[in-house]
Amino acid sequence: DEEEEEESSEASGSDEDGSWITWFCSLRGNEFFCEVDEDYIQDDFNLTGLALVVPYYEYALDMVLDVEMPMEDSLTEAQQEIVESAAEMLYGLIHARYIVTNRGMHGMYEKYRTAAFGRCPHVFCQGQPVLPVGLSDLPRNYTVNVFCPRCHGLFFPKSTRQANIDGAYFGTTFPHLYLMTHPDMIPTKPTQEYCPRVYGFRVH
Repeated sequence: DEEEEEESSEASGSDEDGSWITWFCSLRGNEFFCEVDEDYIQDDFNLTGLALVVPYYEYALDMVLDVEMPMEDSLTEAQQEIVESAAEMLYGLIHARYIVTNRGMHGMYEKYRTAAFGRCPHVFCQGQPVLPVGLSDLPRNYTVNVFCPRCHGLFFPKSTRQANIDGAYFGTTFPHLYLMTHPDMIPTKPTQEYCPRVYGFRVH
């Protein structure tokens, strides 16, 4: 849609002096992402195996790290579009690894504290902030969901833009490891439970 293309163009155009990572995380719909430290991305150990999954890997990595790509002119327009898509995929998969590190969890803390991931729709959870989670660590299987630490329910994100994000960019481990690492952030379970009634009589 033209409106989305304009928003994307404006975002990229207005951030010429900023980094690709900052630009990507600032796009509408990408509020769940935190900014991964560039030194983390520059450590090859942290990228093990990703070259086998991401097409045009070297080009994509250069784009994420804002490295000048001298061979870019030799790519067709279609190939450049693939590289742009690959850069987003690469960043997402790196992001899933980063957010289970201490630095990554710290980056996600403020988002959780301010309910940037949304709140549980369950009435008795009283607006409990939720955490993003994937149902698979492999890309292109499931979109991202949100997990409620209070009722342990799994829900679709409220925003349709966020609901289209690949769940592998957050992985299956993050919310659970986060709560294990920060037990003080674990809320008490709901004390009330909804009981269906018909004319005042319980329905079993």
